[in-house]
Amino acid sequence: MSPSGPVRDAARTELRSDLIIYLTLVLLTLAAWWVSAQGWFTSWSRVGYWLGVAGGVSMLLLFTYPLRKRWRVTYGWGATRYWFIVHMVLGVMGPWLILLHSTFQIGSTNAAVALYSMIVVALSGVAGRFLYVRLHAGLRGEKASLAGMRAAMSQAHQEADAHLQGMPEVLDALHAFETAALSSDQAGKGGWWWRLAVLPVQRRRVVRQCRQSLKQGLAHHKSLGEQIDRYALAVQRAAQFQTFERLFSMWHVAHVPFVWIMVLCAIFHVIAVHAY
Repeated sequence: MSPSGPVRDAARTELRSDLIIYLTLVLLTLAAWWVSAQGWFTSWSRVGYWLGVAGGVSMLLLFTYPLRKRWRVTYGWGATRYWFIVHMVLGVMGPWLILLHSTFQIGSTNAAVALYSMIVVALSGVAGRFLYVRLHAGLRGEKASLAGMRAAMSQAHQEADAHLQGMPEVLDALHAFETAALSSDQAGKGGWWWRLAVLPVQRRRVVRQCRQSLKQGLAHHKSLGEQIDRYALAVQRAAQFQTFERLFSMWHVAHVPFVWIMVLCAIFHVIAVHAY
């Protein structure tokens, strides 16, 4: 496989894992709602109580991942990617158990604040995971770099030039797409939105047009079509990288306060439950 091949494979893996995550979250939420609708337990019953305890412990264990990354003593405690996977699982199961515990009913203002703050943190975590996997090598925890993205794009550019010499109109379209994607004009106001929402649409349009030209001009268009796919996707990934970096930094600044608000609300909720 050419050096640019993993770029396309990574994008397919990201899309597939995103869809699986979102579908799982929807199904788990529906399952929690269905169980709650059966009336098998209440939030103050023994089952409901221990579901709340399990959910609360799961949420507390989420803090082991940032400790693993920042506390020198834990540096040798297994690979970071495994900690991140456990962090994601706890980030799903904790809120799900809390939803089951609540039975989708709010009995007090304190419980409402605790529940809604947890939902905000959970949704924020989903957004953070979306950005994380686009800045790292899958779940391996290895941070990608702009230089690496540009190197992959340059390699794909050279391969396309070598294999598509007989199709100048295809090369012109691909080069024009690269120029537009990396243009500094798109870095201004709204440029981040253009790179995230419009650029993928333009990439698919350019690839489709180039593939149609190949079908008309060459018999071995399938292999060259793969080359076009890799080149265009490498350009998109390189153009989007800094935008994802900026968004991830902004997300982190917003996510941390949400987490501490959730922790404080949960503590007050536990105290109120056991006091009254």
